[in-house]
Amino acid sequence: MAEQEKLRIDKYLWAIRLFKTRTLATEACKAGRVKFNGQNVKASVVVKPGDIYQVSKGIEKKIIEVVELLYTRVESKIAVTKYKDITPLEETQGYKSMFHSPVLIRDRGAGRPTKRDRREIDDLKGNLFDEDKKDE
Repeated sequence: MAEQEKLRIDKYLWAIRLFKTRTLATEACKAGRVKFNGQNVKASVVVKPGDIYQVSKGIEKKIIEVVELLYTRVESKIAVTKYKDITPLEETQGYKSMFHSPVLIRDRGAGRPTKRDRREIDDLKGNLFDEDKKDE
């Protein structure tokens, strides 16, 4: 039972489904993408309930608090209850605007835009980006 009480960070991140494989979780630790109190952690660091970790996965950054230890990989409905995502809301929505911006489509066969069309497109794009800046 004493051995069951210790849980490595790489195994925990894999069990709560932040990483697809345990190897990816280990590599993230080695690359410095998992931090505890601003310090990079090794994959062998022991996890305790109440610890807060910063995990960077590509462009996405998450701040998670360990609620309960999870030793094996389980379905996502259960895994979500074992940690608390305390990432600030501004950070989670900061990158979405880049991927969800409207796409301007021209009719097929309409040819190249005229100078007037180009100005209208630039005005439309300018207005969209001005609205994004107002939100900040």
